[in-house]
Amino acid sequence: MEDELEPSLRPRTQIQGRILLLTICAAGIGGTFQFGYNLSIINAPTSHIQEFTNETWQARTGEPLPDHLVLLMWSLIVSLYPLGGLFGALLAGPLAITLGRKKSLLVNNIFVVSAAILFGFSRKAGSFEMIMLGRLLVGVNAGVSMNIQPMYLGESAPKELRGAVAMSSGIFTALGIVMGQVVGLRELLGGPQAWPLLLASCLVPGALQLASLPLLPESPRYLLIDCGDTEACLAALRRLRGSGDLAGELEELEEERAACQGCRARRPWELFQHRALRRQVTSLVVLGSAMELCGNDSVYAYASSVFRKAGVPEAKIQYAIIGTGSCELLTAVVSCVVIERVGRRVLLIGGYSLMTCWGSIFTVALCLQSSFPWTLYLAMACIFAFILSFGIGPAGVTGILATELFDQMARPAACMVCGALMWIMLFLVGLGFPFIMEALSHFLYVPFLGVCVCGAIYTGLFLPETKGKTFQEISEELHRLSFPRRAQGPTWRSLEVIQSTEL
Repeated sequence: MEDELEPSLRPRTQIQGRILLLTICAAGIGGTFQFGYNLSIINAPTSHIQEFTNETWQARTGEPLPDHLVLLMWSLIVSLYPLGGLFGALLAGPLAITLGRKKSLLVNNIFVVSAAILFGFSRKAGSFEMIMLGRLLVGVNAGVSMNIQPMYLGESAPKELRGAVAMSSGIFTALGIVMGQVVGLRELLGGPQAWPLLLASCLVPGALQLASLPLLPESPRYLLIDCGDTEACLAALRRLRGSGDLAGELEELEEERAACQGCRARRPWELFQHRALRRQVTSLVVLGSAMELCGNDSVYAYASSVFRKAGVPEAKIQYAIIGTGSCELLTAVVSCVVIERVGRRVLLIGGYSLMTCWGSIFTVALCLQSSFPWTLYLAMACIFAFILSFGIGPAGVTGILATELFDQMARPAACMVCGALMWIMLFLVGLGFPFIMEALSHFLYVPFLGVCVCGAIYTGLFLPETKGKTFQEISEELHRLSFPRRAQGPTWRSLEVIQSTEL
């Protein structure tokens, strides 16, 4: 009988798996894809936007801008993106609680539409201020989506696939970087006349998300624990899992709801005051900082000069840089496939250890380039190896820590802290790297290597493995680690439904 039923159930299972895949794609294309895309497309039109800024100023005042002021204006255009990301990260928590995960991602596209309009008409209006405001708005969009997308996908996926599904955020980030590099080629939209369209092209992924995400279910966890809507939770689970036995997963959700009973959503500063959350917050801060301070973004910044010194023709450097983005995309896909087999700790420790190795060889190669010209080719290889190592571990695993280490009441606040920390670090690295490069010369990667070593050691000593565990099991294990002398776990309250949407 089971053999007869199996063929009839298989199409239904495939349909439900397709719905989960569509949910991942719809959330990602307008989520972390936008972050990577807007991060990379700004590199191609650098000289064109600087010329436009100078011409606009001269048309207004009759005098050209001095070179240092042109550079200052360009620095403002670039740095307003992480500043907007910081605002978006602080906005993500309240949005996720009041509107829900899915609606927050949809509402977030208001910023993209507004920014695309500003970018598209900036040259006709003769206003570089419109570019600045547009960069701020796409930064807000990226800050919101980078926090809510992993939360939405992590809460919607079954525990057996939670790590792989959450890691898809890293895949879409890398895909956005590569697509931005490709679209920004001189042969496409990177030319002197097409740069307003290049900046405004962020509207396309936003429109795709607006067309697809409304057709897909909300996070079942949010519907049950935050809204107390059991029927809506069951409907969402059936769409995501099929009509099979949902009793086990529903029981897990009921246990987590009971654990959160009588609690309100935590505020960000309360995470630092609560002793039971000390290990989680420390892990979030240490590993979140390590991801941004490990030097991967600086590799992208230094790649052009290394390729140029190695003899790569100027016209071909843009294609070599696309290769660096493709490396991160490749390893993000590999990491997504293997994370549920090898676990989070192995990927983090292995990634940081390999980055330490390749960064050390890169430093030696730069020091010996005057004596041995072939070491420049070794430095080129180390750039690709460093990015591959970053993609296999820290790039994706770090982003799911806030989702897995915190319960439903603390998760939005944890995502706010993680997002704010990431954008602040990104801003500081972008601001300080030119000075580090000038001061340390060939040894510029020594501080980053120290960060990689610390990241690997901390992961090995303090980060628990979460592979294959429910959120409730992770919470209980972290409670035992925080209070090792207590034999019993926390005492759960009754199963009454209490709304917990207050921030």
